[in-house]
Amino acid sequence: MPDAFAPRIRVVDTIGQIDRDAWNALFPGEPEDHDYLAAVEAAGLEGFGWRYVVAELDARLLAAAPVFITRYALETTLEKGAGRAAVRVLGRVLPGLTTLRLACLGSPCTETAQIGWAAGLFPDQREVLTRRMLAALDETARVERCGLVAVKDAPEAAAAAWAAALEPAGYHAVPGLPTAELVIDFDSVETYLSRLSPATRKDMRRKLRAFDQVRVEVRRDLFGLEDQVMALYAGTRARGDLQFETLTAAYFTGVLRRMGEHALCVLYFVGDELLAANLLLIGDGVLLDKFFCMSAEGRRHNLYFLSWFTNLELCLERGLGRYQSGQAAYDNKLRLGSRLLPTTLHFRHRNPVANHLLRWIAPLLAPTQPSAPFREAAA
Repeated sequence: MPDAFAPRIRVVDTIGQIDRDAWNALFPGEPEDHDYLAAVEAAGLEGFGWRYVVAELDARLLAAAPVFITRYALETTLEKGAGRAAVRVLGRVLPGLTTLRLACLGSPCTETAQIGWAAGLFPDQREVLTRRMLAALDETARVERCGLVAVKDAPEAAAAAWAAALEPAGYHAVPGLPTAELVIDFDSVETYLSRLSPATRKDMRRKLRAFDQVRVEVRRDLFGLEDQVMALYAGTRARGDLQFETLTAAYFTGVLRRMGEHALCVLYFVGDELLAANLLLIGDGVLLDKFFCMSAEGRRHNLYFLSWFTNLELCLERGLGRYQSGQAAYDNKLRLGSRLLPTTLHFRHRNPVANHLLRWIAPLLAPTQPSAPFREAAA
Protein backbone atom coordinates (compact mmCIF):
# COMPACT_ATOMS: atom_id res chain seq x y z
CA MET A 1 0.00 0.00 0.00
CA PRO A 2 1.44 3.41 -0.91
CA ASP A 3 2.86 5.35 2.08
CA ALA A 4 0.90 8.43 0.99
CA PHE A 5 -2.44 6.67 1.44
CA ALA A 6 -3.95 8.81 4.22
CA PRO A 7 -7.62 9.39 3.41
CA ARG A 8 -9.86 11.70 5.37
CA ILE A 9 -12.86 10.05 7.06
CA ARG A 10 -15.86 12.16 7.95
CA VAL A 11 -19.53 11.72 8.80
CA VAL A 12 -22.18 14.03 7.35
CA ASP A 13 -25.84 14.29 8.31
CA THR A 14 -27.43 14.60 4.86
CA ILE A 15 -26.69 12.90 1.57
CA GLY A 16 -27.21 16.29 -0.04
CA GLN A 17 -23.65 17.12 1.09
CA ILE A 18 -22.27 14.36 -1.14
CA ASP A 19 -22.05 14.74 -4.90
CA ARG A 20 -24.69 12.56 -6.55
CA ASP A 21 -22.51 11.33 -9.41
CA ALA A 22 -19.55 10.65 -7.12
CA TRP A 23 -21.74 8.58 -4.78
CA ASN A 24 -23.33 6.60 -7.59
CA ALA A 25 -19.91 5.85 -9.11
CA LEU A 26 -19.09 3.93 -5.91
CA PHE A 27 -22.23 1.78 -6.33
CA PRO A 28 -22.39 1.07 -10.09
CA GLY A 29 -25.76 -0.26 -11.21
CA GLU A 30 -27.20 -0.16 -7.67
CA PRO A 31 -30.97 0.54 -7.75
CA GLU A 32 -30.89 1.94 -4.19
CA ASP A 33 -28.77 4.86 -5.32
CA HIS A 34 -28.22 8.48 -4.21
CA ASP A 35 -31.73 9.48 -5.36
CA TYR A 36 -33.29 6.62 -3.44
CA LEU A 37 -31.43 7.41 -0.21
CA ALA A 38 -32.33 11.10 -0.60
CA ALA A 39 -35.99 10.07 -0.85
CA VAL A 40 -35.67 7.93 2.30
CA GLU A 41 -34.03 10.81 4.13
CA ALA A 42 -36.81 13.21 3.12
CA ALA A 43 -39.64 10.77 3.89
CA GLY A 44 -39.97 11.72 7.56
CA LEU A 45 -39.68 8.20 8.98
CA GLU A 46 -40.45 8.58 12.67
CA GLY A 47 -37.67 7.69 15.07
CA PHE A 48 -34.79 7.63 12.57
CA GLY A 49 -31.81 9.89 12.07
CA TRP A 50 -29.52 9.71 9.04
CA ARG A 51 -25.77 9.89 8.67
CA TYR A 52 -23.31 9.05 5.88
CA VAL A 53 -19.70 8.05 6.44
CA VAL A 54 -17.31 8.92 3.62
CA ALA A 55 -13.61 8.49 2.88
CA GLU A 56 -11.88 11.09 0.69
CA LEU A 57 -8.40 11.67 -0.64
CA ASP A 58 -7.45 14.87 -2.46
CA ALA A 59 -11.15 15.73 -2.96
CA ARG A 60 -11.82 12.32 -4.52
CA LEU A 61 -14.52 10.18 -2.95
CA LEU A 62 -12.98 6.76 -2.22
CA ALA A 63 -15.68 5.03 -0.18
CA ALA A 64 -19.07 5.73 1.37
CA ALA A 65 -21.89 4.08 3.28
CA PRO A 66 -25.21 5.16 4.80
CA VAL A 67 -25.75 5.02 8.55
CA PHE A 68 -28.92 5.33 10.60
CA ILE A 69 -29.61 6.07 14.26
CA THR A 70 -32.70 4.91 16.11
CA ARG A 71 -34.01 3.50 19.35
CA TYR A 72 -34.08 -0.25 18.89
CA ALA A 73 -35.88 -2.97 20.83
CA LEU A 74 -34.09 -6.29 20.35
CA GLU A 75 -37.40 -8.10 19.78
CA THR A 76 -38.31 -5.81 16.87
CA THR A 77 -37.33 -8.13 14.03
CA LEU A 78 -38.04 -11.40 15.83
CA GLU A 79 -41.08 -13.35 14.78
CA LYS A 80 -43.55 -14.46 17.44
CA GLY A 81 -42.17 -17.41 19.36
CA ALA A 82 -39.53 -18.48 21.85
CA GLY A 83 -36.95 -15.87 20.81
CA ARG A 84 -39.30 -12.93 21.26
CA ALA A 85 -40.63 -14.32 24.54
CA ALA A 86 -37.10 -14.83 25.90
CA VAL A 87 -36.04 -11.30 25.00
CA ARG A 88 -39.15 -9.91 26.70
CA VAL A 89 -38.33 -11.84 29.87
CA LEU A 90 -34.77 -10.49 29.75
CA GLY A 91 -36.19 -7.02 29.23
CA ARG A 92 -38.11 -7.23 32.49
CA VAL A 93 -34.89 -8.11 34.31
CA LEU A 94 -32.49 -5.84 32.40
CA PRO A 95 -34.61 -3.31 30.47
CA GLY A 96 -31.57 -1.25 29.56
CA LEU A 97 -30.11 -4.16 27.60
CA THR A 98 -33.10 -4.97 25.38
CA THR A 99 -34.11 -1.47 24.25
CA LEU A 100 -31.12 0.54 23.15
CA ARG A 101 -30.08 3.50 21.09
CA LEU A 102 -28.54 2.07 17.92
CA ALA A 103 -26.04 3.41 15.39
CA CYS A 104 -26.05 1.10 12.40
CA LEU A 105 -24.18 0.98 9.12
CA GLY A 106 -26.75 0.37 6.39
CA SER A 107 -30.32 1.60 6.08
CA PRO A 108 -33.65 0.31 7.34
CA CYS A 109 -34.89 0.82 3.78
CA THR A 110 -32.17 -0.93 1.76
CA GLU A 111 -31.74 -4.62 1.05
CA THR A 112 -28.20 -5.00 2.40
CA ALA A 113 -25.40 -3.05 4.06
CA GLN A 114 -22.68 -2.17 1.62
CA ILE A 115 -19.68 0.11 1.45
CA GLY A 116 -19.28 1.59 -2.01
CA TRP A 117 -15.74 1.64 -3.38
CA ALA A 118 -13.95 3.77 -5.92
CA ALA A 119 -12.44 1.86 -8.82
CA GLY A 120 -8.78 0.92 -8.54
CA LEU A 121 -8.48 0.50 -4.77
CA PHE A 122 -6.22 -2.33 -3.61
CA PRO A 123 -7.59 -4.95 -1.18
CA ASP A 124 -5.38 -3.69 1.66
CA GLN A 125 -6.60 -0.14 1.01
CA ARG A 126 -10.20 -1.33 1.28
CA GLU A 127 -9.33 -3.07 4.54
CA VAL A 128 -7.83 0.12 5.97
CA LEU A 129 -10.84 2.16 4.87
CA THR A 130 -13.30 -0.36 6.31
CA ARG A 131 -11.63 -0.27 9.71
CA ARG A 132 -11.46 3.51 9.75
CA MET A 133 -15.08 3.88 8.64
CA LEU A 134 -16.14 1.50 11.41
CA ALA A 135 -14.16 3.63 13.85
CA ALA A 136 -16.11 6.65 12.58
CA LEU A 137 -19.34 4.69 13.13
CA ASP A 138 -18.24 3.98 16.70
CA GLU A 139 -17.45 7.64 17.29
CA THR A 140 -20.88 8.57 15.94
CA ALA A 141 -22.41 6.08 18.39
CA ARG A 142 -20.49 7.72 21.24
CA VAL A 143 -21.58 11.22 20.29
CA GLU A 144 -25.20 10.13 19.83
CA ARG A 145 -25.12 8.11 23.08
CA CYS A 146 -25.87 4.85 21.30
CA GLY A 147 -25.01 1.76 23.31
CA LEU A 148 -25.50 -0.61 20.39
CA VAL A 149 -23.47 -0.49 17.16
CA ALA A 150 -24.31 -2.71 14.19
CA VAL A 151 -23.94 -3.55 10.53
CA LYS A 152 -27.34 -4.51 9.10
CA ASP A 153 -27.70 -7.36 6.59
CA ALA A 154 -24.14 -7.68 5.31
CA PRO A 155 -24.31 -9.70 2.06
CA GLU A 156 -22.69 -13.12 1.83
CA ALA A 157 -20.54 -12.03 -1.12
CA ALA A 158 -18.58 -9.76 1.24
CA ALA A 159 -18.78 -12.02 4.32
CA ALA A 160 -15.03 -12.62 4.64
CA ALA A 161 -14.17 -8.92 4.40
CA TRP A 162 -16.79 -7.98 6.99
CA ALA A 163 -15.68 -10.73 9.39
CA ALA A 164 -12.05 -9.65 9.10
CA ALA A 165 -12.97 -6.10 10.07
CA LEU A 166 -15.67 -6.79 12.66
CA GLU A 167 -14.56 -9.82 14.66
CA PRO A 168 -11.40 -8.16 16.07
CA ALA A 169 -13.58 -5.23 17.16
CA GLY A 170 -15.79 -7.50 19.25
CA TYR A 171 -18.84 -7.72 17.02
CA HIS A 172 -21.15 -10.72 17.26
CA ALA A 173 -22.68 -12.23 14.13
CA VAL A 174 -26.12 -13.80 13.65
CA PRO A 175 -27.83 -14.78 10.40
CA GLY A 176 -29.99 -12.07 8.92
CA LEU A 177 -32.97 -12.55 6.68
CA PRO A 178 -31.86 -13.74 3.24
CA THR A 179 -32.96 -11.94 0.11
CA ALA A 180 -34.68 -13.82 -2.68
CA GLU A 181 -33.51 -13.58 -6.29
CA LEU A 182 -34.70 -15.13 -9.53
CA VAL A 183 -32.31 -15.25 -12.47
CA ILE A 184 -34.09 -14.27 -15.68
CA ASP A 185 -32.38 -16.72 -18.01
CA PHE A 186 -35.53 -17.54 -20.00
CA ASP A 187 -37.00 -15.79 -23.02
CA SER A 188 -40.70 -15.93 -22.15
CA VAL A 189 -43.13 -16.61 -19.34
CA GLU A 190 -44.06 -19.86 -21.07
CA THR A 191 -40.45 -21.02 -20.94
CA TYR A 192 -40.32 -20.04 -17.28
CA LEU A 193 -43.51 -21.97 -16.52
CA SER A 194 -42.11 -25.05 -18.22
CA ARG A 195 -39.28 -25.14 -15.66
CA LEU A 196 -41.58 -25.27 -12.64
CA SER A 197 -42.75 -28.53 -11.14
CA PRO A 198 -45.90 -29.96 -12.75
CA ALA A 199 -47.98 -29.23 -9.64
CA THR A 200 -46.71 -25.64 -9.38
CA ARG A 201 -47.13 -25.05 -13.10
CA LYS A 202 -50.74 -26.26 -12.96
CA ASP A 203 -51.43 -24.10 -9.90
CA MET A 204 -49.93 -21.00 -11.53
CA ARG A 205 -51.93 -21.43 -14.74
CA ARG A 206 -55.08 -21.64 -12.64
CA LYS A 207 -54.17 -18.55 -10.63
CA LEU A 208 -53.27 -16.56 -13.74
CA ARG A 209 -56.86 -16.79 -14.97
CA ALA A 210 -57.59 -14.06 -12.42
CA PHE A 211 -56.01 -11.59 -14.90
CA ASP A 212 -59.40 -11.66 -16.67
CA GLN A 213 -60.95 -9.73 -13.75
CA VAL A 214 -57.97 -7.54 -12.85
CA ARG A 215 -56.86 -4.26 -14.40
CA VAL A 216 -53.12 -3.57 -14.16
CA GLU A 217 -51.66 -0.06 -14.39
CA VAL A 218 -47.94 0.72 -14.48
CA ARG A 219 -47.40 4.28 -13.23
CA ARG A 220 -44.58 6.62 -12.30
CA ASP A 221 -46.65 8.58 -9.78
CA LEU A 222 -49.47 8.01 -7.29
CA PHE A 223 -51.34 11.24 -7.97
CA GLY A 224 -54.79 11.04 -6.41
CA LEU A 225 -54.17 7.55 -4.99
CA GLU A 226 -51.85 8.32 -2.08
CA ASP A 227 -54.46 7.68 0.62
CA GLN A 228 -55.56 4.40 -0.94
CA VAL A 229 -52.01 3.13 -1.26
CA MET A 230 -51.24 4.06 2.34
CA ALA A 231 -54.35 2.22 3.50
CA LEU A 232 -53.11 -0.88 1.66
CA TYR A 233 -49.67 -0.42 3.23
CA ALA A 234 -51.09 -0.04 6.74
CA GLY A 235 -53.17 -3.20 6.38
CA THR A 236 -50.24 -5.19 5.00
CA ARG A 237 -47.92 -4.03 7.76
CA ALA A 238 -50.47 -4.85 10.46
CA ARG A 239 -50.73 -8.43 9.19
CA GLY A 240 -46.95 -8.98 9.30
CA ASP A 241 -44.90 -10.28 12.23
CA LEU A 242 -41.67 -8.36 11.60
CA GLN A 243 -41.87 -4.65 12.42
CA PHE A 244 -39.11 -2.08 12.10
CA GLU A 245 -39.56 1.17 10.19
CA THR A 246 -43.00 2.59 9.35
CA LEU A 247 -43.06 4.04 5.84
CA THR A 248 -44.87 7.25 4.99
CA ALA A 249 -46.73 8.55 1.97
CA ALA A 250 -43.72 10.79 1.35
CA TYR A 251 -41.55 7.69 1.01
CA PHE A 252 -43.64 6.24 -1.82
CA THR A 253 -44.21 9.53 -3.63
CA GLY A 254 -40.65 10.72 -3.03
CA VAL A 255 -39.06 7.56 -4.43
CA LEU A 256 -41.18 7.78 -7.58
CA ARG A 257 -40.56 11.51 -8.03
CA ARG A 258 -36.81 11.49 -7.43
CA MET A 259 -35.91 8.30 -9.29
CA GLY A 260 -37.70 8.97 -12.57
CA GLU A 261 -37.37 6.07 -14.99
CA HIS A 262 -35.62 3.99 -12.32
CA ALA A 263 -38.77 3.52 -10.23
CA LEU A 264 -42.37 2.62 -10.94
CA CYS A 265 -45.49 1.46 -9.16
CA VAL A 266 -47.76 -1.28 -10.48
CA LEU A 267 -51.40 -0.94 -9.40
CA TYR A 268 -53.98 -3.72 -9.40
CA PHE A 269 -57.69 -2.86 -9.67
CA VAL A 270 -60.83 -4.94 -9.68
CA GLY A 271 -63.48 -2.69 -11.12
CA ASP A 272 -62.68 0.73 -9.69
CA GLU A 273 -61.29 -0.62 -6.43
CA LEU A 274 -57.54 -0.53 -5.86
CA LEU A 275 -56.61 -3.82 -4.20
CA ALA A 276 -52.80 -3.89 -4.43
CA ALA A 277 -49.78 -1.70 -5.18
CA ASN A 278 -46.20 -2.75 -5.89
CA LEU A 279 -43.27 -0.31 -5.66
CA LEU A 280 -40.36 -1.37 -7.87
CA LEU A 281 -36.85 -0.05 -8.49
CA ILE A 282 -34.83 -0.62 -11.65
CA GLY A 283 -31.05 -0.88 -11.56
CA ASP A 284 -28.42 -2.15 -13.95
CA GLY A 285 -29.87 -5.50 -14.99
CA VAL A 286 -32.10 -5.91 -11.91
CA LEU A 287 -35.71 -5.31 -10.96
CA LEU A 288 -35.97 -4.80 -7.20
CA ASP A 289 -39.33 -5.35 -5.51
CA LYS A 290 -39.32 -2.82 -2.66
CA PHE A 291 -42.82 -3.21 -1.29
CA PHE A 292 -45.96 -5.09 -2.23
CA CYS A 293 -49.06 -4.05 -0.32
CA MET A 294 -52.45 -5.67 -0.75
CA SER A 295 -55.88 -5.69 0.83
CA ALA A 296 -57.28 -8.91 2.27
CA GLU A 297 -59.66 -8.98 -0.70
CA GLY A 298 -56.67 -9.11 -3.03
CA ARG A 299 -55.91 -12.66 -1.98
CA ARG A 300 -59.16 -13.84 -3.53
CA HIS A 301 -57.89 -12.54 -6.88
CA ASN A 302 -54.41 -14.10 -6.49
CA LEU A 303 -52.80 -10.67 -6.72
CA TYR A 304 -49.52 -11.74 -5.14
CA PHE A 305 -49.02 -14.24 -7.95
CA LEU A 306 -50.32 -11.88 -10.64
CA SER A 307 -47.76 -9.32 -9.45
CA TRP A 308 -45.01 -11.95 -9.69
CA PHE A 309 -45.78 -12.66 -13.33
CA THR A 310 -46.29 -8.98 -14.12
CA ASN A 311 -42.79 -8.33 -12.76
CA LEU A 312 -41.33 -11.14 -14.82
CA GLU A 313 -42.86 -9.55 -17.91
CA LEU A 314 -41.31 -6.22 -16.93
CA CYS A 315 -37.92 -7.92 -16.64
CA LEU A 316 -38.30 -9.51 -20.07
CA GLU A 317 -39.47 -6.26 -21.69
CA ARG A 318 -36.49 -4.34 -20.28
CA GLY A 319 -33.86 -7.03 -20.74
CA LEU A 320 -33.21 -7.32 -17.00
CA GLY A 321 -31.32 -10.41 -15.85
CA ARG A 322 -32.41 -10.59 -12.20
CA TYR A 323 -35.63 -10.21 -10.25
CA GLN A 324 -34.89 -9.48 -6.58
CA SER A 325 -38.00 -9.97 -4.49
CA GLY A 326 -36.98 -9.25 -0.92
CA GLN A 327 -37.10 -10.81 2.52
CA ALA A 328 -40.48 -12.47 3.00
CA ALA A 329 -42.79 -15.22 1.67
CA TYR A 330 -39.84 -17.57 1.10
CA ASP A 331 -42.00 -20.63 0.53
CA ASN A 332 -43.71 -19.09 -2.50
CA LYS A 333 -40.51 -17.58 -3.87
CA LEU A 334 -38.60 -20.82 -3.68
CA ARG A 335 -41.48 -22.74 -5.20
CA LEU A 336 -41.35 -20.22 -8.05
CA GLY A 337 -37.66 -20.81 -8.71
CA SER A 338 -35.88 -18.18 -6.62
CA ARG A 339 -32.65 -18.72 -4.76
CA LEU A 340 -31.86 -17.28 -1.34
CA LEU A 341 -28.87 -14.99 -0.79
CA PRO A 342 -27.83 -15.10 2.89
CA THR A 343 -27.09 -11.99 4.93
CA THR A 344 -25.51 -11.48 8.35
CA LEU A 345 -26.29 -9.04 11.14
CA HIS A 346 -23.20 -7.90 13.08
CA PHE A 347 -23.57 -6.03 16.37
CA ARG A 348 -21.80 -5.15 19.59
CA HIS A 349 -22.45 -3.11 22.72
CA ARG A 350 -20.01 -0.35 23.49
CA ASN A 351 -20.00 -1.38 27.16
CA PRO A 352 -17.73 -4.46 27.48
CA VAL A 353 -19.87 -6.09 30.19
CA ALA A 354 -23.08 -5.59 28.25
CA ASN A 355 -21.34 -6.81 25.11
CA HIS A 356 -20.36 -10.00 26.91
CA LEU A 357 -24.00 -10.56 27.91
CA LEU A 358 -25.14 -9.94 24.33
CA ARG A 359 -22.77 -12.65 23.16
CA TRP A 360 -24.75 -15.19 25.17
CA ILE A 361 -28.16 -14.08 23.92
CA ALA A 362 -27.00 -13.49 20.32
CA PRO A 363 -28.56 -16.75 19.01
CA LEU A 364 -31.97 -15.53 20.22
CA LEU A 365 -31.64 -12.36 18.17
CA ALA A 366 -31.43 -14.05 14.78
CA PRO A 367 -34.64 -13.66 12.76
CA THR A 368 -36.46 -16.91 12.07
CA GLN A 369 -34.84 -18.48 9.02
CA PRO A 370 -36.62 -20.30 6.17
CA SER A 371 -37.47 -23.86 7.13
CA ALA A 372 -35.01 -26.64 6.27
CA PRO A 373 -36.87 -27.95 3.20
CA PHE A 374 -36.90 -24.46 1.70
CA ARG A 375 -33.21 -23.87 2.45
CA GLU A 376 -32.41 -27.14 0.73
CA ALA A 377 -34.53 -26.16 -2.26
CA ALA A 378 -32.51 -22.98 -2.59
CA ALA A 379 -29.16 -24.74 -2.51
